Amino acid sequence: MSRSTDIVHTDKVLDVLAGGGAPSDLSASWRRSGHLHALDPASRLPSHRLNGVEVAAAQQRLGELLTVAQATLDRLFLAVGGVGCSVLLADRDGVVVDRRGADADDATFNTWGLWTGAVWSEKYEGTNGIGTCIVEKRPLSIDREQHFFTRNSGLFCTTAPIFDEHGELAAALDVSSCRADLTRGFSRLIATTAIDAARAIEAENFRRAFPDARILLTPRSERAVNSLLAVDRDDLVIGATRAARRALGLTAASLTRPLPAADLIGETRDAGDLVAAERAVLQRALARAGGNVSKAAKDLDMSRATLHRKLKLLGLHR
Repeated sequence: MSRSTDIVHTDKVLDVLAGGGAPSDLSASWRRSGHLHALDPASRLPSHRLNGVEVAAAQQRLGELLTVAQATLDRLFLAVGGVGCSVLLADRDGVVVDRRGADADDATFNTWGLWTGAVWSEKYEGTNGIGTCIVEKRPLSIDREQHFFTRNSGLFCTTAPIFDEHGELAAALDVSSCRADLTRGFSRLIATTAIDAARAIEAENFRRAFPDARILLTPRSERAVNSLLAVDRDDLVIGATRAARRALGLTAASLTRPLPAADLIGETRDAGDLVAAERAVLQRALARAGGNVSKAAKDLDMSRATLHRKLKLLGLHR
């Protein structure tokens, strides 16, 4: 940006901080940056960065989710890396714990602070994709002069939150570009890709958190691949993603007591359902036993006579 453009951007931000300017989705973030964190939009101080030991600690705190994210980070970079974008994974404090970038762009991204160990919280960087996404807990894009700092007004950042298996914010997935020729249409495509990648990470992390559970997609959630329930062998819900909690009106308190999955996903059970369920259990046991009634009875922990009696009542002649 030229010096005159820098001044225009700084004046625009200061006007909003003074209570003027047209209201926008960014006004609240700009005011947090200026009033809560006492940042100066004209500051040229370099990005705040953690040392190697601190970064390692942040990576360790993220735990399994960091491992889960690796394949998706690779795929996302394959999709956007060729057009001058970097991919960043930050923890809930805005610390970049992992990144992907083309070797030819590394020097540029490092200069801009798009690097492992950089802290992109609003506290340090003002309005930006990662920091503002963390505060507002929603996907968003911060395009160039929408940033708080004038020094960041050449960046395009699109970020999506990642919630853990308890529905709590755990991380943020960001795609950033410092190319001046990035079109609005292509930036929207990048944003959609980033959101889908974040949802994929969230869903896989949830599955790994409940390895012995049956994972159900909530009704009417064909596009929300992260709207999931974990159900135990008794069809009781033992876990739910943030998307599922919001879709079904679940709270942390409601999940502390047994919840039948059928009640949540709109299914009802009557006597006929129970008979059908028992029939299915017996049929599966017989199939696994190759039709051997004695073995099926043993697997079901019942006597051979009892199993014969149930088979007769259900019309399952052997």
